[in-house]
Amino acid sequence: MSAVVLLEFSIAPLEKGTSVSEYVARSLKIIDASGLDYRLHAMGTIVEGELDQVLEVLRDCMKAMAADCDRITCTAKMDYRRGHSGRLATKVESVVEKLDTQLKTL
Repeated sequence: MSAVVLLEFSIAPLEKGTSVSEYVARSLKIIDASGLDYRLHAMGTIVEGELDQVLEVLRDCMKAMAADCDRITCTAKMDYRRGHSGRLATKVESVVEKLDTQLKTL
């Protein structure tokens, strides 16, 4: 039985000023091209896939940013669970169902 990982990460250059949306957009092109399911939110991105797949996406984003950035910050958080896929949606749906109300979600 395979394991599915949710990888939440935020990556940004430190020396490129206060607005880094150009660099976020560059990373999102890489994430989207991976074919993995993902969600962008205000503070980062969550990607769902097998461990090797999500780490490859993170590595590719780092390499692309390093091409023209001297200093980069990256924070990452991972949830590894064997035998469950589609958790990007079902984790949120489970909470909404228990509350029996609509929440502000992406």
